[in-house]
Amino acid sequence: MTLRMNHRSVNPNVFKSLLALEQSAKNSGLDHKLYELIKLRASQVNGCSYCVDMHAKDLLSMGESTERLLLLPMWREVPIYSEAERAVLELTECVTKLHEAGVPDDVYARVREHFDEKEYVDLILAISTINAWNRIGVSTGMFPGCFD
Repeated sequence: MTLRMNHRSVNPNVFKSLLALEQSAKNSGLDHKLYELIKLRASQVNGCSYCVDMHAKDLLSMGESTERLLLLPMWREVPIYSEAERAVLELTECVTKLHEAGVPDDVYARVREHFDEKEYVDLILAISTINAWNRIGVSTGMFPGCFD
């Protein structure tokens, strides 16, 4: 595997802008484990190995179980995620694959059962931010350890 380019050094302003977006999402008030689940699930959907590796390790360091990490791609088939987490994971997939069906009303309603309007916007920001990182990562050929 070969890194196509180091986006950090090629265009530091874009990197700084993404870091600012990341800080906004991180400081929004969302539960930090939930935010990491969002980042891991979107990264899995987008096929960003660099981000999957990073966010799985981040979740493990936060005390998340290996079982929940391994079964995340099958979250619909296992009872180990809360209803709020399930709603957010579904929203994450819808926003990540926005071109397929948008965010259907029933998905919006399930999320709103657990999150108010501000939190809903915070979730959209979190999902959008990791999708931006994933698009940089995949497009520039990032892989785990590529910056070591």
